[in-house]
This record gives sequence, C-alpha cells and structure tokens, in this order.
Amino acid sequence: MARVAFVVHPERPQAAAAAVAAEHWLAGAGHDVVRVADAATELPAGEVDLAVSLGGDGTMLRTVSLAAGRGVPVLGVNLGRLGYLTEVEPTGLDKALERFLDGDFQIEERMTLQVTVEHAEGVTPLRPALNEAVVEKTVPGHTVRVAVSIAGRSFVTYAADGMLVCTPTGTTAYNLSARGPILSPCLRAFVVTPLSPHMLFDRALVVEPEQFVRVEVLGPRPAVLVVDGESVATLSEGDAISCREGATPARLVTYGDRDFHAILRARFGLADR
Repeated sequence: MARVAFVVHPERPQAAAAAVAAEHWLAGAGHDVVRVADAATELPAGEVDLAVSLGGDGTMLRTVSLAAGRGVPVLGVNLGRLGYLTEVEPTGLDKALERFLDGDFQIEERMTLQVTVEHAEGVTPLRPALNEAVVEKTVPGHTVRVAVSIAGRSFVTYAADGMLVCTPTGTTAYNLSARGPILSPCLRAFVVTPLSPHMLFDRALVVEPEQFVRVEVLGPRPAVLVVDGESVATLSEGDAISCREGATPARLVTYGDRDFHAILRARFGLADR
C-alpha cells in the first residue's frame, strides 16, 4: 500500500476536481491518500511515498519545498500556463499514478538552494528552495545597495533593483527575465544575477556549488527577501542572506527522457529558420 499526498492549488476548480478523482481511484485500489493545504508548512507525519502537485509551477515549487527535505518524490500535474516543472497533464494523471505504483518511472534529481537569513536577533534557516532567492528593493524609484560575497570573500557592492541567486532549475524563471543565462536543469551550480544594476558591471555569474553566496543589505533603504515567489522576510541595513547547495536534492518523477531543450522551444514558440 502506498501513501500519496496531494497539494492542490486553492483557486483552480479543475485542480480540486482532478485531485478528488485521483484520490477516489487510489482509495479504491487500497492506497492511503491525504490532502495537503497549498500553504502548508510541512507534509503530514509518517512515511509519504509520493507528493502530487496539482496547479502551475508555483504549486510545484511549494510542493518541492515540502518534500525535498524528506526525500519524497514529486509528480507535477500542469494546470498553469508555462509548466516548466510539471510532468503530465490532468488527463494523464491516472495513468501516471498507475505507472508510479508499478515502478515504471524515473527520478530526476535537481539541485536545491538552502537559504539562511541573518538578522541581528540571530540566524534563521528556511526550507529548501528549487528556483531562487531574491533580495529586492522596497521603495519604488530607488535602488537598494547590497554587498555580495562569494565563498567568504568580498566580491562587489551593487546599487540595483535587487540581487538574485538561483539554481539551474531557476534559470528559466526570474533569472531569464533579467537576461541571465539558461543552464541545463540537472547541472550543479549557482547563478548570481544583478537586477537592473546602476553600474557598468551588469553580468551574471555562474558559481561552483561547493561555494556559498552571501548578500548583505547596506542601506539606507530596506529590502525584501523573496524565495521561490514568496515574500519571507524584510531585510534592514546590516541584515543578510546566505545561499548554499541544499543538503538534499529535489526528486522529480519523470516518464522517459525529459527533453529540456524541446520544452524551451515549445514554451517560447521557437521555430526553425
């Protein structure tokens, strides 16, 4: 008997309907099912064999955040617009679950990001992230000043709209909009990308996974920390974040070879010339 957790987008009726149908099918086959709130802080206690994300890439990111620390594989069902991370469409969910239960699947491991917030009051580690951490300005029309260190050594002080640190998976998210490089998702590396820097040096950097990146707010204006699309902290002068490779990778369920470049071509409508 398997135990399957469903994480469902709360504002998409199609996601709820697909979850109900799949839950009934699993229960009828003797498996245990549990529904997890989209805003949950952890998976239910006890062993979970599979976490199913029903929504878009945002729901997938939250599901991975819940599952990665416990090594639970995640199956993404696409009910969003882009679907970079999801594996199947809603009509294929029953078949995908059947194949998983039969052992007919592969696991694709993706590097995660461990983000730690450094306040004057102490140090707070956050849940693993799959895409990115962003330190952004809070005052429109003004930049935020941040000092970036790599592997404990000072690198550059930036005046910019913000500073982004992402995994290879995250290079097709905010980093892409900021004209950062696109990395194949199964690589292990960080990308450090300044957002609209007010300086001549505006290049993104690719950093070894064994190193860590620290971003300190220099003031006088505060910044906000956004991790995988969610605002998680306000950073004042002297506060900082550190980013390093997560202790456990995200484990994504796939069926056959996942052609990342074909996905890029399809999502951007790239045609042969």
